[in-house]
Amino acid sequence: MSIRVLFFASLADVAGGRERYVESAEVTDILSVFNKFAEEFPAMEIHRTSTLFALNSEFARPDAPVRDGDEIAFLPPVSGG
Repeated sequence: MSIRVLFFASLADVAGGRERYVESAEVTDILSVFNKFAEEFPAMEIHRTSTLFALNSEFARPDAPVRDGDEIAFLPPVSGG
């Protein structure tokens, strides 16, 4: 299974880039993908409760199932003026 993962804003800094791929049959939903990256990049943990998730360009719940070829985006909260 190959899933494209996009990181925005401060999460891109934590992950060392804006885009990564998950090549694993172990991921079943968005949260399991986030957990995989949180293991690799422990600083992601501070963003866990505030991160928004998108699946194939639509906001999604953490328990949304993922399939081969999906695109997931992790978006931290943003503010502006």
